[in-house]
Amino acid sequence: MTHREVLRALSGLLMGMFVSILAGTVVSTSLPLIIADLGGSQSSYTWVVTATMLAMAVSTPVWGKLADIFNRKLLIQLALTVFVLGSAAAGFSHNTDFLIAARAVQGLGAGGLAALSQIILADIISPRERGRYAGLFGAVMAVGSVGGPLLGGVITDAFGWRWNFFVAMPVAIAALIMLQLTLHLPQHDRPKPKIDYLGAVLITSGVSLLLIWVSLVDQQFAWASVETASMVIGAVLLLVAAVITELRAENPMVPMTMFRDRTFTLAVVASLAVGVSMFGTAVFLAQYMQLARGATPTESGLLTIPMMAGLLTSSTFFGQFITRTGHWKPVMVAGSLTAVVGSAMLGMLDGDSPIWFVSIAMLVLGAGLGMLMQNLVLVVQNSIPVENLGAATSAVTFFRTIGGTIGVSVLGSVLALQVKDRIAEGIATLAPEQQAQAAQALSSGSVPKIADLPPAIASIVEHAYGASIGHLFLLTVPLTLVTVVAVALLPRQDLGTLTAVQARQQAEPVGAGAAGLEDPTATQPTDRAAGEDADETSVPATMRS
Repeated sequence: MTHREVLRALSGLLMGMFVSILAGTVVSTSLPLIIADLGGSQSSYTWVVTATMLAMAVSTPVWGKLADIFNRKLLIQLALTVFVLGSAAAGFSHNTDFLIAARAVQGLGAGGLAALSQIILADIISPRERGRYAGLFGAVMAVGSVGGPLLGGVITDAFGWRWNFFVAMPVAIAALIMLQLTLHLPQHDRPKPKIDYLGAVLITSGVSLLLIWVSLVDQQFAWASVETASMVIGAVLLLVAAVITELRAENPMVPMTMFRDRTFTLAVVASLAVGVSMFGTAVFLAQYMQLARGATPTESGLLTIPMMAGLLTSSTFFGQFITRTGHWKPVMVAGSLTAVVGSAMLGMLDGDSPIWFVSIAMLVLGAGLGMLMQNLVLVVQNSIPVENLGAATSAVTFFRTIGGTIGVSVLGSVLALQVKDRIAEGIATLAPEQQAQAAQALSSGSVPKIADLPPAIASIVEHAYGASIGHLFLLTVPLTLVTVVAVALLPRQDLGTLTAVQARQQAEPVGAGAAGLEDPTATQPTDRAAGEDADETSVPATMRS
């Protein structure tokens, strides 16, 4: 494919990714207000985020395996539709329980979009050339990530928070149309659709039970309790049964043989730690800005720009660097070390930290994550056999989401306890009449609206959230050190110059997989005019069709 053809094929894919990012980030700055408006608690705040990531995590391996069996174009359109329906349902939420359920539906669609976009990208762009398109994906990520909170803040302040969930629907409809018109994938001989239903059920049940326990422990029951023992033992037994099933299945949902690949295993370990930094920072920075610094949703969105600017700049620049030189490992090692520095800087925050220091800390962490996230998927796709491309790609995304889900749940539990203790300590220093006033204002246990609190009580709440959230970021530093070790141990391997489609065609018998296309709207490329995109046609003619 020429550069022009790749851009056409990526147009609908990028729009679908933009919708998923926008729908997730547009509510981040208004989430404290949403939870307060619906009368939710800190536990509800955490669960609104956790439900999406839980559904995303358990569905990602299923989407990835289905991509190795069925029409990938149809699957990504289905995932986008599910995501949009979940977003629309969330807009009509009347309590936090309904909102959590709607966000879970969003997560099911997001799991498909996250996995399938990377899988289809490997179909049409070789590992060596993928860096030159990192700018496009970085731009979409930055616009969705930076523009989302800003747009969400403006919409919330002007029209109310419910419109945050409806704003992405026109873009989603346009994305569905563009995917239909521009994405045409060559057909290949697929295995017969033998789906490992038992493996899917066991993996989903085991992971779900584990993550639900992490979300509820120390909030609704103690660590040392009958509930903890039953849920942990149940999750372990389900996951052990899943491993046994996957080892014996003819067409396993998650092929265990992939873990024999050193690159895949180390990338999975790194993805777990990266997930905590990425999701945890995004979730709790919004609370820090609004509850510790008294910012409005719009101001909160503006204040998070440095992190996304760092991510966009580093992913674009180093993506081009990797394409030119082929040297990916120094970039990833430097990115992991940068993430350690950024996490440590955020760990120094309190309610009085200068905004310029907060901005630099976010910029540094964003730059480190930008050098890591896409490249972890890249090195796995470069080393794994093409027949397991979908399963391997989704597995990296799966473990990154698992890390983020567990991280947000655990950090949310720690935050709730620390905030409660610090608020109690602060109230004890007030005069008796102010203590009674504080007890009445904070008795519901829900996330407070700072603007509605008396100044003395608001100051105590801001200090409690500022110091507690800074401590949370400090807890992520050991995990980023794990990323440094995992990335440093990755074996050096040259990036391939074939797309997944070309590699698959080489592996198939002569003539196999070349008879048709995945959708009837696709057409075989015609001969190009002399000189057209000459610099893009370096692939030998025998590898083009």
